[in-house]
Formats: sequence, C-alpha cells, structure tokens
Amino acid sequence: MNIGYARVSTGLQNLDLQKERPGLKTAVEFSRPGDTIVVWRLDRLGRNREDFINIVNSLNNKGVSFHSLQENITMDKSSSTGQLMFHLFAAFAEFERNLILERSAAGREAARARGRLGGRPEKFSKQDVKLLKTLVESGTPIKSIADS
Repeated sequence: MNIGYARVSTGLQNLDLQKERPGLKTAVEFSRPGDTIVVWRLDRLGRNREDFINIVNSLNNKGVSFHSLQENITMDKSSSTGQLMFHLFAAFAEFERNLILERSAAGREAARARGRLGGRPEKFSKQDVKLLKTLVESGTPIKSIADS
C-alpha cells in the first residue's frame, strides 16, 4: 500500500513548533511491512540530513520503503548502492534546503535595505488611530465605531 505524507512550511513556523509531526507519526504507525511512504520531495520528510536518515532508517527497520515523487526515487537500503544513493540524495536535499534559506534571508535583507519592513501594510493611518482613540475616550461604543 502507498501511504502519502505531506507537510507545509511557512515563514511563520519555527523548528521548535515542528518537532512533533503528528501526520508523519500517524503515517509511520499505520504502515506495515511492504508498504511505501510517499512524499512530494525529499525535504518534506526530514528537516535536515540527520533527521531524514533517522526517519528512513526507522522505516527500513519496519520493512517500509520510501518514495519521493519529485526526485522519482525509491529508497532501497538493502544494497550498498541503495545506501550510497540514500545518503547522496539526503545530502542534496539538505543542501537545497540551505540554499533556499540563504536566498530567503538575502531577499529579506535586500528588502529591508530598500525600506521594506515586511508584513501587511498598516490599515489605519496615525490620524485614524488618533480619531478612534478620541471616539473611545469620549464614550462612543466600540461596536458603533466598528460598524461605521
């Protein structure tokens, strides 16, 4: 049986919040010998090379294989060639992830240098905020202010 696992990353996530991955845990627990865990890309399974290797090793010990759609590879660690390919692809996935992080950081730094701070533009001007505070302080109900 093929078992799909997917996860998304956003700039707002941090690794502390991602240590527990209930979807991956469920997929691994559900899998049986002979099954295959399928992911979109290698870097979706592990956060770094060590994490990736540990996950694939645990799958392998369970008799479960691993397939990445983007790279079109199935990890078969039962042979020396399979082990070599496994470690090479894990290293390439980590390298690509690090390049993406470096490019993203450089892009944010370049934007800051151009005066962009990132995030959503302010909805209210300073004058709007001052007017809203004046209305609240004068006793105008907040619901009336929000409705107008």
